[in-house]
Amino acid sequence: MITFSKLLAAALAFLALPLFGPISSAYAQQSSEVKTGSTQVVKGRVLDADSKYPIPGAVISLVLQGSNIAKQSDDQGYFRLEGVPLGRQILRITSIGYGPRVIQNVLVTAGKEVVLDITMEEMVTQSATVEVVADNKNPRLAATEVKNEMSYVSGRGFNIEETMRYAGSRNDPSRMASNFAGVQINNDGRNDIIIRGNSPSGMLWRFEGLDIPNPSHFGAAGATGGPVSILNNNVLAKSDFFTGAFPAEFGNAYSGAFDLNMRQGNRDKYEFLGQVGFNGFEAGAEGPLGKNKKGSFLANYRYSTLGLVSKLGLNVGTGAAVPNYQDLTFKLSYDVGKSGRVEVFGMGGFSDIFFNGKEADTTSLYSGDRQDLTYRTSMGVVGANYIHFWSPKTYGKLTFGMSGNTVSAINDSLAGQDYSQKIKLYRDKTSTSRTSLRYNLSHKFSSQSTLNFGTMIDYQGFSFNDSVLTYLPATGVGVPRQTYMRPLRTSDGSTMLYQAYGQYQYKFSDRLTANAGLHIQNISLNNQVAIEPRIGARYLLDELSNISFGYGLHSQAQPLATYFRRTVAADGSAELTNKDLKFTQSHHLVLGYNRVFGSHTRLRTEAYLQELYNAPVEARPTSYSMLNYGADFNYPTGDSLQSTGRGRTFGIEATLERTFSNGYYFLITTSVYDSRYQGSDNVWRNTAFNSNWLVNVLGGYEVKLSKTFVLAFDTKVTTGGGRYYTPFDVTASTIARSGIQDDANAYGKRFEDYFRIDFKTTLRANVGRVTHEFFVDIQNITNRQNPFSKTWNIEKNRESTIPQLGLFPNVNYRVVF
Repeated sequence: MITFSKLLAAALAFLALPLFGPISSAYAQQSSEVKTGSTQVVKGRVLDADSKYPIPGAVISLVLQGSNIAKQSDDQGYFRLEGVPLGRQILRITSIGYGPRVIQNVLVTAGKEVVLDITMEEMVTQSATVEVVADNKNPRLAATEVKNEMSYVSGRGFNIEETMRYAGSRNDPSRMASNFAGVQINNDGRNDIIIRGNSPSGMLWRFEGLDIPNPSHFGAAGATGGPVSILNNNVLAKSDFFTGAFPAEFGNAYSGAFDLNMRQGNRDKYEFLGQVGFNGFEAGAEGPLGKNKKGSFLANYRYSTLGLVSKLGLNVGTGAAVPNYQDLTFKLSYDVGKSGRVEVFGMGGFSDIFFNGKEADTTSLYSGDRQDLTYRTSMGVVGANYIHFWSPKTYGKLTFGMSGNTVSAINDSLAGQDYSQKIKLYRDKTSTSRTSLRYNLSHKFSSQSTLNFGTMIDYQGFSFNDSVLTYLPATGVGVPRQTYMRPLRTSDGSTMLYQAYGQYQYKFSDRLTANAGLHIQNISLNNQVAIEPRIGARYLLDELSNISFGYGLHSQAQPLATYFRRTVAADGSAELTNKDLKFTQSHHLVLGYNRVFGSHTRLRTEAYLQELYNAPVEARPTSYSMLNYGADFNYPTGDSLQSTGRGRTFGIEATLERTFSNGYYFLITTSVYDSRYQGSDNVWRNTAFNSNWLVNVLGGYEVKLSKTFVLAFDTKVTTGGGRYYTPFDVTASTIARSGIQDDANAYGKRFEDYFRIDFKTTLRANVGRVTHEFFVDIQNITNRQNPFSKTWNIEKNRESTIPQLGLFPNVNYRVVF
């Protein structure tokens, strides 16, 4: 009999095949060329931070006692260090006219060569006296700085290693970002992220230069997250995450932005990856394209673990509700002459799940009261970049791509003693598509000034078709009420979103840098226009500290489904009453202070104010506001909306971070804030995402057991204020035997404070030319039942609390060779 343990053992044995022999002639040839398994290659490219042009002659050296490993970059900026010892290393990069760079915590393993893209900032004052302070972001903590040179506040760079290291992150960039100041996950079961008390729908996802829909499995249309991310952290390059006052090149968002980039595959050798864990069974490959090695490929495929096990006929303990999903991510890159590069990339996935109402646990996070639910989603993006250097100081990037997603939902209520009678409750068949064209041009006038500008055109197609069970008025005493499926949205069509931006940066000195920008956007659906100024500055107080400032006006169109919500009049006629809604807009103001202690520790504080306006609210006086959209799993349901709502968020954040050094790291983030909104009844209330305070404490320690084995321990403690919710009108709900909320007391009650501890243990082994990683990540180790929402239990005719996830063990094995 096949058991899950036998299947898992077989999978691990298959993934560990490289321990016992080569899997291909290419791998065998590469292995035979290696003299020892205790060192590895570190290579990459050195680029100018502003012009992105290669820097020849830069000296890249390994900072290690007794080591003389150092190389110069060639005329295309490429370098290659051989014989670098395994473990965590430090690199120092210097070049005439540029501020020095020190890159900490470069993880070197046996199974994969390290490939780095390194940027250097040109000094304004060509003098040895300013070498230490030449990089006014401070070179000592470059790993946490954003790649975008126009961002001075509310930005954080991250890499693959961070998404894997932190306890509780599940190899998910969204969950990893929840460790940063001012950010929290909407609930433990999904990865929607709340930034400074804003709706998760206010965030922008950008992937390889394209604005894309929600990159999550089981994600609702218009949402920004889901239970499992389609994004594969194994293929990501260093990327940026912004939480406010972001640069002018980002538009159609009012809370934050993810700017995600894929790394290039290895141009010199073939490398492979296998992985199995919570996120699925996964296989990856990368290597050179062509004999001249001017290009590379990178691809990863994943299939859900529970879905695969269930298809083999095994009981996975979830009843009929087995999550099935699969996804593919790829990138091809090829140099065109010495001045250009072509990239083709893609990402997509399919997912489905069925909840059986007969098996329903009415207190479950995902279950209703005896309801069947079949839910299917898909998401995909494919595109191409062409990067061309017109001169050493000017480059352009042309991007073309297509993306889209689909959602299908069939929801039935079960009736009868054996729950065999099905009553239609809700039907949904939604699809959106986007065809995008973008061009960006950057010119560096001198070491002091840089100009970037660009245009973006999105053709957005949509098809909305959803309906809900509706009761007709009673025709007499004792006469059963008739029902029908009332259409909510039945629209097919398209619209255009036009965006353009320009931003100029000037370095007054090596201490003072400032920029100004403008972003303009227009949606053809109702011809709304937004003109958004952005400004920022950063001043280096001394070689260890700086102050920064950022302001921006940010705008976002409403989810397309909102514009096509139908209002049905008494005579049965329907009208699209939301079609003329304006952009939701927000003023961001941020002040920051940064200080470095020693070589590895930084304190960062920010104070911010956000004023939102033009938020959709109902025409009649109510507490409804689209600023609360995303608090549950539902579509925005408001009709007859008008753009008169307001919101306000202000707070202060602090981050104390030690990058990985001497075997340990820590990250402590605190946020104190207040997030409120005003509906059409002109009453200021807490938003659904206001928790008032948040604290994250993360840390990790790594022990080198031998030349082969490394053992790591990571933990995370998260606590914060309970979020506000709208209570039920108990009397009215009891009489109606259905949940009726007390709108007059909207978000007037509060859940108890949130608390969770995660603990992760990782064993890493470098065996020959293979790296094995095995971790056990126990999330919510105390099994605390943090509340997620309130629901009205129809069977018991009373209010119930739906908890978030309890204790959740996540086991993962990864092999790279």
